[in-house]
Amino acid sequence: MGSAEEAKQVQLAELRRRMAAIPARGAEVSVRLPGGRSGAATRQVPPVAAGSRPETGAPPATAGTRAPGAGLRRESLPVPPALENLLPEGGLAKGSVVLYSGANSLLSGLLAAVTGSGGHAAVVGVPRFGLLAAAEMGARLDRLAVVVNPGPDPLEVASVLLDGLDLVILGLNGASVPMSRTRVLTARARSKGSTLVVTGGFWAGPVLRIDSRVTGYSGLGRGCGRLRTVRLDVSVHGRSAQPRLGHLALSPSNGRVEWVDANHAVSEPLSPARHAVS
Repeated sequence: MGSAEEAKQVQLAELRRRMAAIPARGAEVSVRLPGGRSGAATRQVPPVAAGSRPETGAPPATAGTRAPGAGLRRESLPVPPALENLLPEGGLAKGSVVLYSGANSLLSGLLAAVTGSGGHAAVVGVPRFGLLAAAEMGARLDRLAVVVNPGPDPLEVASVLLDGLDLVILGLNGASVPMSRTRVLTARARSKGSTLVVTGGFWAGPVLRIDSRVTGYSGLGRGCGRLRTVRLDVSVHGRSAQPRLGHLALSPSNGRVEWVDANHAVSEPLSPARHAVS
């Protein structure tokens, strides 16, 4: 049996091999779907090859106009519409690191927004992450990679994935990441134009911090019924923006589960929340 270090190197080599098999982001190509599913012979995917994709993933028409350090507003990844007004740039800035705490439901919403708009994403080290919840919000599971057990060094796994994906969500499992490593991953995310969202631990110096808290739910009767609406308070703290607080609701709509402004959610009695939303 090999050592733990050898096992780690094998795992990273396999991740790099898989990343290299994905076409580089920036130009769409037609590829055959795995499994030979009928009725869907091809699909359009953006290129993502390790070591060969553009630094920011920006469209060719604008890539030449953005000089390093020009102070221009960075491009942003899409987010659920109800969250846009709370974020300083209307989305998650590409190449940034965001620290998140709270219900996994909001993370599912972020993944749904990114993969549903054609991007690629990964979830690393979040064993209780709900794929069904993400799919009900509109996530494209064929554009989502899940690494439940990243091994002894999840930061290294996230670093590899940042090389080719638009969004990487990293669970820290209560760890406090040393400043030396936060600098390395922050620089990598910036250089690759990928967004890193860290949760479940401490990370020094994130560009943005998002916190959510379940405040109530509606739809349940006296001991029976179906949960229809979950409500959350969401606070956003940025480096160069005033803190913002919003009230969001997760409700079914047109056969999907959507994030909406709490003021426009279904008007039903609000009960105290007794269980956290996954």
